[in-house]
Amino acid sequence: MTEKGNNNAAEQAAENETCTWFAMSAPYRRELKAKSYLESKNIECYVPMTKAVITKRNGIKKSELIPAIHNLIFVRTTKETIKQLKQGVDFLQYRTQPVDGKNIPIVVPDKQMEQFIAITEAHKENITFLKPEEINLNTGTRVRIHGGCFDNIEGMFIKLKGKRKKVVVISFEGIASISLAEVSPDYIEILPEREATSRTGDKKNK
Repeated sequence: MTEKGNNNAAEQAAENETCTWFAMSAPYRRELKAKSYLESKNIECYVPMTKAVITKRNGIKKSELIPAIHNLIFVRTTKETIKQLKQGVDFLQYRTQPVDGKNIPIVVPDKQMEQFIAITEAHKENITFLKPEEINLNTGTRVRIHGGCFDNIEGMFIKLKGKRKKVVVISFEGIASISLAEVSPDYIEILPEREATSRTGDKKNK
């Protein structure tokens, strides 16, 4: 099938299915290449970025935006479209999770993805992206923030390695976790155990 045929098929599939956010892998740090490819196909996608100090070849240091989590890109489209777009390219692969003995593509709920994008876009200097081994969410307390730049955000209040004080950490579908800049205790509401359990149960049932 020609590229034009592929594009027409993708557009037709998009009309017949509901778009979903897929967590995808772009091996060998090719997340920006995958982003350019998808945007050329008019496919909505998102690569979380963070500010970092980069040393240029001339020795000059400069602050630049770089991908916050290597190899990760989120793609919003239909199952059929992403299946077609993956054909023939090696820089776009599913991220999967085991379910009933099978590995299935990871899908992020729209509401959770909207929150993730809002936080990572607006607060690049006030958040830190965490590696899985740096956190244990089971040891934290579920909280909600009231006021300030993170108003109405929910997360876990936990102690991180190397940190003197507890911080609020938000985990998104086990794919990415971010630590918010120090939040005043006056802004933090500890959620009742019943509410926290209910929310966790709702998430698992989705």
